[in-house]
Amino acid sequence: METKTERQKLNRIKAVLAETGHTGKWLAEQLGKDPVTVSKWCTNTSQPDLYTLSQISRIIGVNSRELLASD
Repeated sequence: METKTERQKLNRIKAVLAETGHTGKWLAEQLGKDPVTVSKWCTNTSQPDLYTLSQISRIIGVNSRELLASD
């Protein structure tokens, strides 16, 4: 089982929210999602589907690629 430190970083949602001055709670309100769900995305515990990732990029005003972690 993966530990928190071993979890692969697949998205940069938390970083991009911080860079743009937004919070996970704000994003949850914009998407109509539970803040716990957005928190899981921010910690890379779970991942949004591609449609939701596209919505997030539109709402935040960044390119979808900026939300993805690169190796």
